[in-house]
Amino acid sequence: MRNINQFDLANPIIKIQHLRKVFGTKEVLKDVNMIFPQGSTTVILGLSGSGKSTIIKHIVGLMKATSGEIWVDGVNVSACDEQELRAVRKNIGFLFQDGAMFDSMNIFDNVAFPLREHFKELTEEEIEKRVMKMLSLTGLDAQRVARLFPNELSGGMRKRAGLARAIIMEPKIILYDEPTSGLDPITSDLITQLILDLQEKLGVTSILITHDMKESFKAADYLAFLFEGEIIEWADNYAFKNTSNPYVRQLLNGSGEGPIQFNG
Repeated sequence: MRNINQFDLANPIIKIQHLRKVFGTKEVLKDVNMIFPQGSTTVILGLSGSGKSTIIKHIVGLMKATSGEIWVDGVNVSACDEQELRAVRKNIGFLFQDGAMFDSMNIFDNVAFPLREHFKELTEEEIEKRVMKMLSLTGLDAQRVARLFPNELSGGMRKRAGLARAIIMEPKIILYDEPTSGLDPITSDLITQLILDLQEKLGVTSILITHDMKESFKAADYLAFLFEGEIIEWADNYAFKNTSNPYVRQLLNGSGEGPIQFNG
């Protein structure tokens, strides 16, 4: 955790205003308001199925808001057409929960895919140089891993390869959907440390969706708790950990007793 006084809260790189999302008759997001200061790491916490991943899918434009606005680096993505979204996405890296690797492609081609899609002017030599650099930056043996296929890698290595693909275009923002899900505690800690190292080296703004409380407090400058479609707590690491909010306290304690009721 770094000194939060370094972050400019008045001019965040991402701002969400009154975001509402309805699927059929189900209102998943009711009135979400958040800011993400440039260069910071924010962890979004919440119960399973609460809509955490829905928030980051709106940020990258994979979903359209029922109402509200999402501003990313000065652009209202909720009002963008597909061409405008492509321009915004060049500055956003997305690490999906399962890595979302193409099974039919080797790791080199998986990592190179965004470059080939968005930067047609790059030569294969330039692409190779950048792919190998990013694989190495995530701690992988680039020469050995590049020609392997996803099913030949361990879970932790697939996460690293997915992260290499997420940073291949040197984005300003990286979105992580459950980056340590399914990993053992040691590998989870290594992935979290890698996220912090990359943030320091690349100066990116990071947003994490996770259930891992230990890794949350290790990674986060800010934390937010999404409950029943709204952010009911948003605070810096220290303030969040020491809040008196009974809903957050129940979450932090992992207790079945408290204001959050579970059915079924």
